[in-house]
Amino acid sequence: GYVSQGAMAIQSREFKMLLPFALVAAGLLFLGSRGYLRWEGPAFLFGAACSALAGFIGMRVATQSNSRTTTAAMKGLNEALQVSFAGGSVMGLSVMGLALIGSTVVFLLCIFAFGSDAFSIESISLPILSGFALGASCIALFSRVGGGIFTKAADVGADLVGKIEAGIPEDDPRNPATIADNVGDNVGDVAGMGADLYESFIGSLVGAMILGMAVSGLADETRILLALLPMFLAGVGILASMLGMKFVKVKPGSSPQRALNFGSFVAGGLMAILAFPICIITLKGQDLGGHFTASGLGICTAIGLAVGTAIGLITEYFTGTNRRPVEAIVKACETGPATTLITGMGIGMVSTCLPVLAMCICVLVCYFVAGLYGVAIATIGMQLTLAIQLAVDAFGPIADNAGGLAEMAEFPPEVRKVTDQLDAVGNTTAAIGKGFAVGSAALTAVILFSAFKEAAGINHIEITNPKVLVGMLMGGMIPYLFSSMLMMAVGRAAFTMIEEVRRQFRTIPGLLQDKAEPDYARCVDISTTAALKEMLMPGMLAVFTPIAVGFLGGIEMLLGTLVGITTSGVALAIFMSNAGGAWDNAKKMIEARTSNGKGSDAHKAAVVGDTVGDPFKDTAGPSLNILIKLVCIMSVVIAPMLRAYWGN
Repeated sequence: GYVSQGAMAIQSREFKMLLPFALVAAGLLFLGSRGYLRWEGPAFLFGAACSALAGFIGMRVATQSNSRTTTAAMKGLNEALQVSFAGGSVMGLSVMGLALIGSTVVFLLCIFAFGSDAFSIESISLPILSGFALGASCIALFSRVGGGIFTKAADVGADLVGKIEAGIPEDDPRNPATIADNVGDNVGDVAGMGADLYESFIGSLVGAMILGMAVSGLADETRILLALLPMFLAGVGILASMLGMKFVKVKPGSSPQRALNFGSFVAGGLMAILAFPICIITLKGQDLGGHFTASGLGICTAIGLAVGTAIGLITEYFTGTNRRPVEAIVKACETGPATTLITGMGIGMVSTCLPVLAMCICVLVCYFVAGLYGVAIATIGMQLTLAIQLAVDAFGPIADNAGGLAEMAEFPPEVRKVTDQLDAVGNTTAAIGKGFAVGSAALTAVILFSAFKEAAGINHIEITNPKVLVGMLMGGMIPYLFSSMLMMAVGRAAFTMIEEVRRQFRTIPGLLQDKAEPDYARCVDISTTAALKEMLMPGMLAVFTPIAVGFLGGIEMLLGTLVGITTSGVALAIFMSNAGGAWDNAKKMIEARTSNGKGSDAHKAAVVGDTVGDPFKDTAGPSLNILIKLVCIMSVVIAPMLRAYWGN
């Protein structure tokens, strides 16, 4: 009850705070534009509402699923997995369904309002679709940033004071921050993640639709079909995901990770096979003007699916329990916190290589096969099974919460053993989900570059132009400044939380002896206040960077800034997410040991690593992929204004 009430309260306050921002932004888009461009304002509001609804559904389902998972864990591992995965499945299907509904509504409105003009080369659908995506991105960024600050402030306070100083378990009900910690799992890892991946899919979908409508030399009917093809693929992707979900079952003695992977592989394999007939049937009889072929687009879809799967497997290797990278961190914990941090950062850095190479190969091959539209279709392909991927991702925080509830409600130890097993897998699946999001962000940015170039009227860019070089340098710096803001925000909020937990231990008689109840509400309020206050500056940085650079430095400088933000942001996001996931699972491995486990010096070092990794993997890292797409989409939205301002 405390967890559910706290989770809904923080989301309600967050939405009330964001509503004026959304209304003002939509009003400015409406009043600051002329003609059809005024439709950007309503489209922005609609995108923001859909993004908020995606987060709300995820939060609502998670807070209903966690206690049911705790109860199911009394029967066994498979029963607990089924309940927690079912909760994640509702969220995954809802997010993908909302994305398709939202983009379809906007697309149809463009057709009915503007007819064939909606698909002219100077496409008037482009800014309207971009406004819809921008609304989704803005709300997703604030939800992810605010949720990340909330959950990590509580988590750090609960860990450092409870585990290390007081020597009590992580989810002990005597710890005043434990309710805030469990609330944070829902606010950051569920609601924030739902809005995040909704935005991620919308950005890819809109980018592909824009490029489909922008292919020159084709009939209007053909370009409409090219814009619709990503939606057709996504619709079938939902059906493939639903079938894959049926295969997620744990047999006695087998790993939950294997069951989750098997369901994902079934969905991905089925979608790779179905992609070819979908592309061929959709474009049958259409003159594609030699740009590409229908079967070539099927190949691009399959490549996107393969690259997404590869990123997932690479992430699993670097963050999974009983894997060499995590075992190296476990070994480093024996010699103290310093070596724990050094080893974890080294593993996070090296983990960026293979995913980035996979993205590079994807872009080159798909561009060769079908041009930029092929890259866009590959980006969609990477996310066609997003419903099951998000279900796999969301099950983790549900299982984590279930373990906390088992601890607080004093369930038998074997129940916590089951939930801990699921939680360890959940750390890996969460890292895989973030890897997918970063991969899609990189590919989406590539296709949005092209959309921006078209909308801004740029024929060519000279890389040695000082404005472009300055833009690239500034863009490379932005993800670090953005991450610094988030890390410092978590640090400030955690400091207040630590002081409050220490105060309660010190001033409430009998609290540590379990003879008094802590003031949970005070800790929840500290995290809530910090989240709402600290999320504004990073959000404003993301929103106003393209506006300031574009109007002060010019279109060339803005394009360079987009390139710099993408290149440095992708690598930094992968590093942070994987390092944090590896530190967390190293702690889990030590806690599962019978000797030199909980309470040992190695465990204390692992807790320090996990505490440092928390804002890495749950605040700054996952927020970077939204930053990348938000600045690109914002640039596309303001491109017509920049074109008029600079006389292009």
